[in-house]
Amino acid sequence: MASLSDSLVRHLLEGRYIASLATKAPDGSAHMVAVWYWFDGAHIYIATSTRTRKVRNLQSTPKISLMIDSRDPAASCGINIVGTAQILTGEPSRKWNGRVHAKYLSDAALADPRVGPVFASWDDVTIQITPTSVIAWDMREADRQVFGSAFESNPTYLLPLER
Repeated sequence: MASLSDSLVRHLLEGRYIASLATKAPDGSAHMVAVWYWFDGAHIYIATSTRTRKVRNLQSTPKISLMIDSRDPAASCGINIVGTAQILTGEPSRKWNGRVHAKYLSDAALADPRVGPVFASWDDVTIQITPTSVIAWDMREADRQVFGSAFESNPTYLLPLER
């Protein structure tokens, strides 16, 4: 079990990665989507729309799983966070959504009337995640401990991922 203060966890939460968010659909299946996020040291914030399936799912079952994976074969690491979600609206939502957008969009994109204002109006709520557990993995450490650094010394062992 990891914690929010672990260096790998903080690296991934503070970095610009794409996360996978899972919520529970009405039929009991997992609904999973890619999301942008912002981390304030205690909570994770996701800008979204009230019209999305994830928000509707969270209104009935406020439990989530969030995975962030470095998606780098040579330095594969990631975290899985389980937690509870709260839907923020109004001014708090606009504040957090602005931070999420600024993390992933350039200043030029935010200033472009075709982009910045569209994101601001499109994402009308924020999912605030309160983590209850954190699991982290680092395949570089597994390589050293289990494979005798075989992957580190032979980088061609791992095939490149599609982009």
